[in-house]
Amino acid sequence: MGIVQRQGLRNTIISYIGLALGFVSTALVLPNFLEPQQLGVTATLASVATLYAQIAAFGFASVGIRFFPYFRHPESGHRGFLPLLVGVPLLGFAVVTALYFLGEPLLLPWYGRDAPLLAPYYTWGAVLAFFTMLYSVQDAYLKALYHTAFSSFVQDILLRVLIVAGAFLFGLGYLSFTGYVLWFVGVNSALALLLTGYVAAIGELHWRPTRQVLAVRPLREMLGMGAFTLLGSLSGSIILYIDTLMVGAQVSVAAAGIYVVASNISTALAIPARSLNKIAFPLLADYWKQQDLPRMADFYRRATRLNTLLGCFLFLGISLNLDFIYSLMRNARYAEGTVVVLLLLGSKLFDGITGVNGLMVVTSPRYRYDLIFNVSLAVLTILLNGLLIPRLGMVGAAVAACVAQVSINVARTWFVWHSYRMQPFTWRIPLILGIAAVAGVAGWLMPTLASSLLTMLLRSTVLTVAYATLILATKSSPEATLFLEKLRARFSEK
Repeated sequence: MGIVQRQGLRNTIISYIGLALGFVSTALVLPNFLEPQQLGVTATLASVATLYAQIAAFGFASVGIRFFPYFRHPESGHRGFLPLLVGVPLLGFAVVTALYFLGEPLLLPWYGRDAPLLAPYYTWGAVLAFFTMLYSVQDAYLKALYHTAFSSFVQDILLRVLIVAGAFLFGLGYLSFTGYVLWFVGVNSALALLLTGYVAAIGELHWRPTRQVLAVRPLREMLGMGAFTLLGSLSGSIILYIDTLMVGAQVSVAAAGIYVVASNISTALAIPARSLNKIAFPLLADYWKQQDLPRMADFYRRATRLNTLLGCFLFLGISLNLDFIYSLMRNARYAEGTVVVLLLLGSKLFDGITGVNGLMVVTSPRYRYDLIFNVSLAVLTILLNGLLIPRLGMVGAAVAACVAQVSINVARTWFVWHSYRMQPFTWRIPLILGIAAVAGVAGWLMPTLASSLLTMLLRSTVLTVAYATLILATKSSPEATLFLEKLRARFSEK
């Protein structure tokens, strides 16, 4: 097995463990140690640092992956590529940092009465942004070298374990809240330094600049590529983080903490789609290369059917048991995010039902349109948040996310159909939705028992049996039918 296959297998295993660990830690563990206001402070700090770091890096993480093959030359230290890859973001960081501190009198007042909560950590936001940027650039360098498993491990597993450890120390009284925030910043910073150590350990830490680096590819070309990718990556980050920032600024930092927990609960629904996308990306790229549009269209439909099947089941499983999930949190205030969870679940369900339309666009010959869609989604999200949060509070942010996601997915689906005459829907999709509605009603009609755990088990059992039985009876999903029949046969043999 070659290095790419080995690293790919390790990354897949790590990503699945990381997704599960991330859900458990951020949705269930942290809310039991941190008050909504405290969780809102750390979430705001992380969101600001991520956007800050991306602007400063000027898209050079993607530049590293895109242009490294032209510089690859182990004997000369890759012609001084690493100093260039790090140097441009460092210059960008100096500029953005100057603006960040000059803008403090303008930025903090956005948070009104909560500004004093964030003010002590304003400088630490710059520290966190610096190490976030350093991590992303080194991660890109390792991807270009085909060494990706270690960085995935420290980001997806080690970081989450350390943050949970800090929460335990805070909960047990060994850390003050300020100490926990510094722990949060410290472990994120340490991971960047750990990555530097790993680069050195594999013999690829070539810090010495060379003049020949500017002769390999024009710097203007790399900067142009960086600017193009910056728009795309920044749009993606805005979509992920702007709602937290705007809820904190327009409602309260505590509301931002409640919103973050609700958002983390809803991410469980996105796990199957993310897993499928890891497989779909290279497969679709290969279909485009071969111009095998019939097989691509078939995959498009099957992926949509599978996402609908799993998405509906998870949507109902989480929705019916939200009371139980929130009962696991000691602070009852987090349950104020119930409506937010339901709206975000609906948003992610629609994203799954519309299939892999985003990947269809980004792997197609008209891939540049993906940037238009991402920028449009980011702008629409900001505008809707600005319109709805003052009226509906954090629920307004969830409504904005839902409307924006539905709108952009309808546009992407139309674009794929208009450009290539491929659409993901068959008669089985409304049938699965109907089955989900029936199974959901069956689970909802179950009585509430004295124990929330028993209620959750009863509803989940009824939902699972009803859903699986109807899927088998109607043969609405051939893949699921085959799997369930094999599973039933195996239990029958026993």
